[in-house]
Amino acid sequence: MVIIVALAAWAAGCAVPVLLNHFVVKQTVTVRGAVVVRSDDVDKQVPIRDVTVTIEDDPTAPAATSGPTGFFELQFENRRGEPFILQFRHPEYMPLDRIMLTATRLCLADMAPILEPSPATLPVRQVPIANVTVRYSVKATTLLNTGSVAKTFHVSNKGNVPCNGHYPCSPDGKWKASIGSASLEAPSGNVFSNARVSCIAGPCPFTRIRSDGFSGGGPSIHVAILNWSDPTVFLFEAEVFRLMRSGSVRVSYPVVFGPTLHFTVPADAEGVYLEADVDHDSIVFPLAPTSEPLLSWAACSEAVTADHTKAYQCSLKPGYTLVK
Repeated sequence: MVIIVALAAWAAGCAVPVLLNHFVVKQTVTVRGAVVVRSDDVDKQVPIRDVTVTIEDDPTAPAATSGPTGFFELQFENRRGEPFILQFRHPEYMPLDRIMLTATRLCLADMAPILEPSPATLPVRQVPIANVTVRYSVKATTLLNTGSVAKTFHVSNKGNVPCNGHYPCSPDGKWKASIGSASLEAPSGNVFSNARVSCIAGPCPFTRIRSDGFSGGGPSIHVAILNWSDPTVFLFEAEVFRLMRSGSVRVSYPVVFGPTLHFTVPADAEGVYLEADVDHDSIVFPLAPTSEPLLSWAACSEAVTADHTKAYQCSLKPGYTLVK
């Protein structure tokens, strides 16, 4: 009898952890981070794209891939508080495993490049790259003055008539008033600028601009006048400008960190290209509108930021070197 009780107690004790393990609830966690080149110099810690990020010993978890800025985001099922191991793999960098105690911390993975063995032959000549400039065009809008327009209009009213609360009234609410208005429409492709309104006849001191729809200019402008005396005459004038759009070429210079060039262009930039002296010959290299612009001497990537700015990163290929 004692043996049976002991066996029952032992069986119950073994069942507890099994049951607890069975009923531990997994939750979806998200780990975010960035992958950069390993270096003690922060200027050389450039982002690494196309790094595969996986969870060790969890084939069911989907893999993530780092983007142009090195950013990655990985979601997987994990028991609360259980540590896990992130694996980073890229054919040009040493494998990296990173133990994560929690998914709430940002993960910064620094990967070391794979150093190719030096051949036993004479060193290969490095092709110099110098005087690198970035050129692109943007649409610029200019205004061409084509003349002016003028228009007179009357604001009728009878002075010294009590308002008695009948809208509209004078600003002090005492006298009956009236409202007169005028508008101007510019021809297609034109806008008004420097618009102004002036009283040229009648009891002008007893008038006031009620609605200003002209001082900001534009293709259509208007004005409304409050008059609480006898009839007045107003002059409505504006200058007419034609909108002219033309291409303007801009020049900028990339920032160099080690063997990598960084530069950005505005969202509306067109025809982006690099101009560089390659082995003392000045050559133009158009950057095609693709996710991976192609250059003979550098590997480039393009990313679009939150404000639609285009950010480029170009790393020199083996056999080329940047010179000042």
